[in-house]
Amino acid sequence: MLTLFVIIGHDAPDAKEKRPQHRPAHLAHLDPLAQQRKIILAGPFTDGSGSLIVIDAASREAVWELVARDPYVTNGVFNRVEVKPFLQVFPKS
Repeated sequence: MLTLFVIIGHDAPDAKEKRPQHRPAHLAHLDPLAQQRKIILAGPFTDGSGSLIVIDAASREAVWELVARDPYVTNGVFNRVEVKPFLQVFPKS
């Protein structure tokens, strides 16, 4: 059984300008987890309000450690981040 968490990054007012500059580093930061198939899905909201990541992680603390090092966080693309435990119902895994 996967231990899933949802990360919701809320964009700062100037995120539209900052996002392209920091996107390569953000993706590089997440790529090892994607290679390990720990990222279930990820991407930006199409309304420009932020991004969502669903991740398989050992604990909420491990997720917050990942978030704290994310270039979107350290460079102010996100001005607020939420981490919530998540139970996948569909599709059945």
